[in-house]
Amino acid sequence: MPGPTAGQDSARNAMPEDQAIVVIDVGTTKVCALVGEPANGNGLRVLGVGVCPSHGLRKGIVIDLHRASQSIVAAVDKAQRTSGMAIKEAYVGITGAHIACKNSKGVVAISRSDHMITHEDVHRAVEAARAVTMPANCEILHVIPRSFVVDGQEGIKDPIGLKGIRLEVEVHIVTGATTSIQNLVQCAQRAGIEVSDLVLEPLASSEAVLTDEEKELGVVLADVGGGTTDIAIFIGGNIWYSKVLPVGGNHLTSDIAFGLRLPFATAEEVKIRYGHALPATIPEEETFEVAGFGSEHLTIRRRQLAAIIEPRVREIYALLMDEIKRSGYDGLLPAGVVLTGGSASLAGMAELGRAELDLPLRIGVPHSLTGLADTITGPAYSTGVGLLLWALRQNTEEAPTPPTGWEPKDLWGKILKWLRSFLPQNR
Repeated sequence: MPGPTAGQDSARNAMPEDQAIVVIDVGTTKVCALVGEPANGNGLRVLGVGVCPSHGLRKGIVIDLHRASQSIVAAVDKAQRTSGMAIKEAYVGITGAHIACKNSKGVVAISRSDHMITHEDVHRAVEAARAVTMPANCEILHVIPRSFVVDGQEGIKDPIGLKGIRLEVEVHIVTGATTSIQNLVQCAQRAGIEVSDLVLEPLASSEAVLTDEEKELGVVLADVGGGTTDIAIFIGGNIWYSKVLPVGGNHLTSDIAFGLRLPFATAEEVKIRYGHALPATIPEEETFEVAGFGSEHLTIRRRQLAAIIEPRVREIYALLMDEIKRSGYDGLLPAGVVLTGGSASLAGMAELGRAELDLPLRIGVPHSLTGLADTITGPAYSTGVGLLLWALRQNTEEAPTPPTGWEPKDLWGKILKWLRSFLPQNR
């Protein structure tokens, strides 16, 4: 018998849809539901927070619809209670190894007799760029314009109003497996939540932790979550490359559980409280006590724990560097790497990362938050906060990414908003 859904609390006030936005980060280890609205300037006021353990997902992929939907229900219910608002619709983050990206170009002739470039010309160019061959069971999540060329003049970010004969656009296309997308949407719907839009999680995280200068110079965002490491490379202010690696903090926890013969939950707690990525920095005599299986109590050297963690962290950084080189942009990243996600909080992660990658590296945390923000200031909440910032910006610009794979409410309204998405806004 299905349980209550997250949107069924009639006692709560209706959410002011013109301002408040709801987002859900459905991760491998936790589900984070947030309610927010714009604050002064470019800030964000958090109105509601709901964080619960995640069940039914593995490496960002839904493997148990019932357990995953119940995790969403639990998180959304907490967000409803803290915000005092009924939640029935949300932006939802998506990740997983099924995510892929490609860059594409589209070219059109300018339609007006006076050769002035209009929104329609931009739309036609983007549509030409998105007309790429797609593998079976694959659909487009995002088509993000990177730059425009007008009559051979490159590096144009806003062509509208310029005059020309030929308009070319280069876009970054993000795709996902249709079945994985549908399963995630179905989970939300089973929880009583309509999906406003799906947002690639590293795109969301970048909103929360990257600066405009880093994006302009060239930077790698690496979001090390529980089941995946999400990568996004930005150059010239735009995304150039994205990838999801199927390795994350849960692999560290599994290594600890096997290496120290601990229950998984205990291993996770040990990782958070005592974990370190650099064994050589730990005093040999430093120990801690922990409960093992049964009634066994263990005394463990912290350096021994770090020796288990270090190889896996090195592996994550090696995979990250391989992906950076595979992108072809490894020589264009003076701003280095911004590391975020739950595993970024592990002691020694930044120091080991700088040594392994030979790049500048800092830990990225959400910024410019007010309201109920005290519990979501760490790197583990970059995706959730980034989803809020993404959604707020899209609503301000009336520019959500066109939904795929399902029909949201007010479909034609969303299509009209999407057609306006390529009009740059003054901020």
